[in-house]
Amino acid sequence: METAETGDIRNRIDTTRPHTARIWNYWLGGKDNYPVDREAGDRIRDIHPGIGDYARADRLFLGRAVHHLVTTAGVRQFLDIGTGLPTADNTHEVAQRAVPGARVVYVDNDPLVLSHARALLTSTPEGSTDYLDADVRDVDAILERAAGTLDFSEPVALMLLGVVIFIEDHEESYDVVRRLMDALPSGSHLVLSHTVTLPTMPWIDEAVAFWNEHGTPRLTQRTPAQIERYFGGLEPVGPGVVSCNRWQPVRGGADGEPEPEAVAMFGGVGRKA
Repeated sequence: METAETGDIRNRIDTTRPHTARIWNYWLGGKDNYPVDREAGDRIRDIHPGIGDYARADRLFLGRAVHHLVTTAGVRQFLDIGTGLPTADNTHEVAQRAVPGARVVYVDNDPLVLSHARALLTSTPEGSTDYLDADVRDVDAILERAAGTLDFSEPVALMLLGVVIFIEDHEESYDVVRRLMDALPSGSHLVLSHTVTLPTMPWIDEAVAFWNEHGTPRLTQRTPAQIERYFGGLEPVGPGVVSCNRWQPVRGGADGEPEPEAVAMFGGVGRKA
């Protein structure tokens, strides 16, 4: 039976224009997308055939970062903003696999994400998982509502994977991240990834330009130095801000194994002293 709320969610889903969360889902092999998303995803992949590797690298970076925070840094709480459509190894799955009592709050403002999150982003009996329908810019509302699940007197990992790229104004994006981190106690961590722009990767500029002409929401690229600025005042967790697939990669064990080829998604982890 469709309630007024689910009907409102359905009415908010625009299937006439490609949407980044659904294209990301398509590149990751998911089924929660529409023909318009697959068409745009294929067009972008024609421009840059390796684009799907960026999506996978970002997802694997999330898994390695969460595993590190739970097993090495002792973090038990996660505020994941810009959740995206659920796929394999979501934040709560990685965290609760190691520590069943971990607590996770997901935040997104995409109606399709909302409808899927309530069904799929479940929790272990020992832990807790919640979902908030909010924009990353709604800092005060996010913090107030997340406090119903998270204890802000204890360390929290703030997860911002591929989300501040949707805040076009640089200073506004830095302010949003600063305000969120200011609300978290010592021992908290920032995990952030971002589409990069580099002279050595001109094809990604072309792909983003195509997206911004045809899709929604618009993306903003930033240089590695601009991405590092989000971690200002935090203690970097090695190796710092790098291509996502170069952040603590799982090695095969061979001596002298080369680093993987860089992708246009850079990420890092920083600790609040």
